[in-house]
Amino acid sequence: MSDSPRQTIWLGYDSRESAAFEVARRSIRRFDRHVPVSGLYLQVLRQSGMYYRPTKVILGSDGNANQMIDVISDAPMSTEFSISRFLVPTLAKSGWALYADCDVIFRRNPNELFALARPDKALMCVHHDYAQNTGTKMDGQAQTIYARKNWSSVMLFNCDHPANKRLTVGMVNKLPGRDLHRFCWLDDDEIGELPPEWNYCVGHSWLNGKPPAIVHFTDGVPNMRGYENQEYADEWRLLLGSVLNDFGQTELNNDEYLALMERAHNFKLPE
Repeated sequence: MSDSPRQTIWLGYDSRESAAFEVARRSIRRFDRHVPVSGLYLQVLRQSGMYYRPTKVILGSDGNANQMIDVISDAPMSTEFSISRFLVPTLAKSGWALYADCDVIFRRNPNELFALARPDKALMCVHHDYAQNTGTKMDGQAQTIYARKNWSSVMLFNCDHPANKRLTVGMVNKLPGRDLHRFCWLDDDEIGELPPEWNYCVGHSWLNGKPPAIVHFTDGVPNMRGYENQEYADEWRLLLGSVLNDFGQTELNNDEYLALMERAHNFKLPE
């Protein structure tokens, strides 16, 4: 029996980006069909009692809900998993847990990323350093500026590291998001650095010609208006096409994606 630490992968899930979730999952499964891949489904986390932060929704001028607000942070949430990602060490329980936003595609085997894990570090991520933009992104979601922007969009958690025991469920539900996103429970020397190709943010990152291992469509995935022609959009659409082909479909609107993915994945918390 192998004595290697357990490895799991966790993807953020947003009901407005259900297609992106499946594309990200498919991109992983190209390389490894055995590593557990779980979605952070907010409704399930609320029902379980693990996530109880208050959230409100601001209505747009057309009367439709279009912006979530985290009440504790008094700040916009661009996705349903803006805060729930920090529950991953609790959910995974042990070993190494890789978290990624759903608006990514893996272009290399995630086992290569796990191989970079350093047991002396509580968390590892790409240390982005670029100018942050105000305004909107995705489908009109407000951009938020905070320290260590996008460091938390791909995180490799060492769930057995003593420092991560400080990250309690209560802390995740009570602290402002900006504190969690800057890893307030960790000392700087407990945060390891991943090579930049493991979180290439389209339109923001620069790899000097080196191919990215993870492409992150941080401003909006290619099926959103205005983001159809960005870098690696064709690769994303090819993955989407393979997903649709498996379900015997050629095109679905987002509500249809949501219903299909909920049936396909039967979102539940792992035992």
